Amino acid sequence: MSDFVALWVYLSATPLFGLTATLVTYVLAHAFYLRVHQAAWANPVLWSVVVIAAVLLATGVSYPTYFSGAQFIHFLLGPAVVALGWPLWQRRAQVRQRWGRLLLASLLGGAAASGSALALGWAMGLPVDVVLSLAPKSVTAPVAMGIAEKIGGIPALAAVFAVLTGLTGALSGKLLFTLLRLPHNHSGWAARGFALGTAAHGIGAARALQVNADAGAYAGLALGLQVVLASLLMPLFFR
Repeated sequence: MSDFVALWVYLSATPLFGLTATLVTYVLAHAFYLRVHQAAWANPVLWSVVVIAAVLLATGVSYPTYFSGAQFIHFLLGPAVVALGWPLWQRRAQVRQRWGRLLLASLLGGAAASGSALALGWAMGLPVDVVLSLAPKSVTAPVAMGIAEKIGGIPALAAVFAVLTGLTGALSGKLLFTLLRLPHNHSGWAARGFALGTAAHGIGAARALQVNADAGAYAGLALGLQVVLASLLMPLFFR
């Protein structure tokens, strides 16, 4: 038993701990996700976060120690986001025809996402810095942190809100789109994907890409538009 404890202490202190724990947890969560026919509640990102957080709390491993290994996966987020542009490039003719409507939808969707969060925060009497941290919740986490810092929010809290928003969108999107009775054709999938990318950023886009190629392409476009528009307009608005 003492040898096992010594081995665990050694492994948990090495960078490979974070990398191995993340990969193993996600692979198992994704296998279960496929086993239950990609049910929304079994989202592998959600359960990977829950399991890894539970393991870190139970073992007393600090987050910096964990991230020293997990940062290798974090680095791959950049190429993964860029890769979302490929299915969009394949549909460039359709996007060129609709660019005005897509830009307007992105502006209105972003304003609704941010405005509703601000209104709810103020209605609940939350502190001003917390309310401001809610504003960029529908923008991908790294950008949300930068925007929050510029407008007087709390960057770490903005990242938490962004992740929770993405998970909520990925979990509830299918139900909401079913209630809205969106058609299962090209236009319907494009609308689903664009809505998920606008409201639930990268996590929503990943979910859309798993379900349908058209949905994934437009979700990636919506994600990119929200990043650009929010980065430019939010600091100006709050100034």
